[in-house]
Amino acid sequence: MQITALKVQNFRGVKKAEVFFPKHCVLIGDNNSGKTTVFEAVDLVLGPHRLSRQPPIDEHDFFQGKYTNSITTPQEPEDHHDPLDNMGADSEVSTGENMLGEAPRICIDVIITDLSDEQKAHFNDYIEFWDNESKNFYDEPNPAGVDSASISEALRVSFIGFYDPEEDDFEGNTYFTRSITERDNPQKFSRKDKRICGFLYLRSLRTGSRALSLERGSLLDIILRLKELRPQMWETTLDKLASHLVASDPALGISGVLESINTALKKYVPKEWGVEPHLKVSNLTREHLRKVITAFIATGDGDHAAPFYRQGTGTINMLVLAMLSQIAEDKRNVIFAMEEPETAIPPYAQKRIVHEIRKLSSQTLFSSHSPYVLEEFSLEETIVLSRSKCGDLAQSPINLPDSVKPKRYRQEFRTRFCEGLLARRIMIAEGATEAAALPAVCRRLAELNPLCANVPGTIYYPIV
Repeated sequence: MQITALKVQNFRGVKKAEVFFPKHCVLIGDNNSGKTTVFEAVDLVLGPHRLSRQPPIDEHDFFQGKYTNSITTPQEPEDHHDPLDNMGADSEVSTGENMLGEAPRICIDVIITDLSDEQKAHFNDYIEFWDNESKNFYDEPNPAGVDSASISEALRVSFIGFYDPEEDDFEGNTYFTRSITERDNPQKFSRKDKRICGFLYLRSLRTGSRALSLERGSLLDIILRLKELRPQMWETTLDKLASHLVASDPALGISGVLESINTALKKYVPKEWGVEPHLKVSNLTREHLRKVITAFIATGDGDHAAPFYRQGTGTINMLVLAMLSQIAEDKRNVIFAMEEPETAIPPYAQKRIVHEIRKLSSQTLFSSHSPYVLEEFSLEETIVLSRSKCGDLAQSPINLPDSVKPKRYRQEFRTRFCEGLLARRIMIAEGATEAAALPAVCRRLAELNPLCANVPGTIYYPIV
């Protein structure tokens, strides 16, 4: 299974976007060009835990924060239109464009191809046919046409989010797109459906801090679910914690303070209120235990152990890699989307992470600024993202000029990429003489006048 195409309307910093993905790819581009937004959009559609947050979206998820318009306001609920209205078989599902009197809405479409036999059977009623050559759905009245090598079964899923003025709150859900266009009763794309798709989004700043916790959606929780393990430990642990009192020794003084509070309280409330106040180590609920249970890892040769998230950043990231390998081995048909795997990891480990995850998963989507990561992807697997001032997100391939051969590109990519990333300006030299002379001149100028020549963040090295 793989994500083939993504359409986004009015989501965060993106007014409109259409991105096509190969089997494995890396997204590159300037900061705030939309790389994270692309991943977040896919997670909003396919992430099994994203919609458990209530509300699933907020003001800042709408493009430029606009979730109402000048015509429809919370004081005029009679003009409100449901985002699923007027979506017949002949209409475009996620235009994102507002009809007269219709408030803005977030619309995200994900097209999934290369379905497994299990997925084809499960999603049978919603299967469509995708033409990989024309990058569109096959809808000709010729059933034999689907036998073409470029056409395969596909599943289209849509998230629709909007502000409901009557409830004065934000609403959003994911639907089978075909049920929106062909039926009067749109069918929701459930959490079970999402698990069958196997999408896993790894945020660079959050994944490591929750990896070995038991919070819902953590890597350890995902592994336990894949192995169909249900830890029967909650009641036993809660009973032990309930019988354990903190600072109950009168010599410590804390229990005496609580008793004095209790005595004062009884002057104003019935005697059965506030009986025996005491301290415990937990709220004694399963959800609280999920948040506080933490794995400890030894920090050296001795017996001392510390919480896993207090380890070095590089160690945590390698721990995440090991857990990802476990997930991929247990569930072969999984899609990994990973932000900046280079964070606090040495170059050899960056390459290993990319190599291992590509080998173990059905599809990988990375974003990165590291040349060591980018070297692991071919030109066809590298997508350059850019965003216009009006919010239109576009993807571009890497096209080499005739004078630059692929072999030379691979050999010099790391140096040239770093120069372009770090320099404020790049000087283009015409020939080898200029290429040798200009750096020498720059160095001599730096010696004569360091304040003028040696500008921080500027690299005086020409690209021929």
